[in-house]
Amino acid sequence: MTAAPLVVVMGISGVGKSAVGHAVADLVGIEYADGDDFHPPANIAKMSEGIPLTDEDRWPWLEDIGRWLADHDETGGIISCSALRRAYRDVLTRHAPRTIFLHLVGDHDLIRERMEHRDHFMPASLLQSQEDTLEQLAADENGGVFDITLPPDDIARAFLRRYRIPERSA
Repeated sequence: MTAAPLVVVMGISGVGKSAVGHAVADLVGIEYADGDDFHPPANIAKMSEGIPLTDEDRWPWLEDIGRWLADHDETGGIISCSALRRAYRDVLTRHAPRTIFLHLVGDHDLIRERMEHRDHFMPASLLQSQEDTLEQLAADENGGVFDITLPPDDIARAFLRRYRIPERSA
């Protein structure tokens, strides 16, 4: 790979998207953004109250993330975004066709435990809703699945190896 990568670290809440995203960005030496920062206050308020987002809530958020990816096409960038459904990922790749999806997956009980022990607006009560919405990556989507039982740096290095993305020189 010659161009700096465009990566969406995806998965349900609590899988460690931010930690893995930071790890990939640090290893490659490019910008990281947290998709949660792109949510409007109304979305955060809904989730904080335990109300799942609708597609109508998500479309503007996904468009903003897609524009961020497009703006980083030359320099590369890593962003975390749940990207739970194929239709959501299609919005992102419409903006940035060369996006690679790093899909984090793990055991329900492990994810619930993580969610219950963190300071975040997304309550553990929405875990099932996220799992029900999730559509696995299809064979024609550019991305791979990685288990969350490994430390974030190990997941990041495995992703870089799989996609032949070089780490930056020290």
